[in-house]
Amino acid sequence: MAAAPTVIERLVEQVEERYRDLEEQLADPEIMADRARYADVARSHRELGEAHDLAKRYRMAESNAAGAAELLEEGEKEMQDELTSARAEMEEIAEALRLAMVERDPNDDKNVIVEIRAGAGGDEAALFAADLYRMLTRYAERRGFKTEALGHSDSPGGGFKEVTFAIKGDGAYSVFKYEAGVHRVQRVPQTESQGRIHTSTATVAVLPEAEDVEVDIDQNDLQIDVYRSSGPGGQSVNTTDSAVRITHKPTGLVVSMQDEKSQLQNRERAMRVLRARLYEHAVREQQEGMAADRRAQVGTGERSEKVRTYNYPQGRVTDHRIKLTAHNLESILEGELNEFTDELAADERRRKLEAQAA
Repeated sequence: MAAAPTVIERLVEQVEERYRDLEEQLADPEIMADRARYADVARSHRELGEAHDLAKRYRMAESNAAGAAELLEEGEKEMQDELTSARAEMEEIAEALRLAMVERDPNDDKNVIVEIRAGAGGDEAALFAADLYRMLTRYAERRGFKTEALGHSDSPGGGFKEVTFAIKGDGAYSVFKYEAGVHRVQRVPQTESQGRIHTSTATVAVLPEAEDVEVDIDQNDLQIDVYRSSGPGGQSVNTTDSAVRITHKPTGLVVSMQDEKSQLQNRERAMRVLRARLYEHAVREQQEGMAADRRAQVGTGERSEKVRTYNYPQGRVTDHRIKLTAHNLESILEGELNEFTDELAADERRRKLEAQAA
């Protein structure tokens, strides 16, 4: 009587069957004729690719182990090392496959709206906010995403009081959600005559950009004010009431935009940001009603804790969530964030896997 398949063997079979099914659907003329449906199937096929590659590797290691075991039974003692190696490889692949099959965040494919605000530290915090803006836009370029400036408020001493921009591309949220939180910088400001190190902060909010169909906004819930936009120090930028402030009365959320000369463009940008904030607000409320282990996961919108420290004197960057320290501060500020993103993504998958097992 054959032994019952193990959990990992059943998982491998499920991945293989699902992948075959998706490939058949991609070749189905009826599905090919439906653009939206075909895009969904193609996305599922692409997302399953990593797991399918692991399943193939598992089958190969399993075959190698079976062959080595058979030869060992026939007296070929030298096959013991090969059998041990093949079984170790099977265990390693099995763990990777479990992680690859963890349920994805439903927002991972979305574009994002990023808001960076200067925190504690005055002018130095504003300069740090500008550094973070530069770092994240360069990282987006390195990853092949497009960025779009939406609005900003300059600081008199340089940098930004706040800056808002969009990052567009398949999977943008899956990459940039880990940047949400309080970022801390430790360095000697240019204005510091005593050479003392100051600590300043800036807050990064990463919002999945919502489609119209995902957030139903009642126009009666909006208070829309228009006013004359102004530059630094109150200097008039134009002579028309082009700046827009939208208040969502039920939640009290307020979005202001004044970068464009057109009132219509400022209103459209403000609505995009408001829609993203309302979507995040709804998701956060839903998450706050779940178990504590779910609320603690990355991406819940809780940003009260510092996530990363940038220490200039020592040239290091530490991510406090995963206890990872890198000593290439300059290249990180130029947008080389892959190491942090990869480790944070792996950590998120591990924690989700543990939650599923529990």
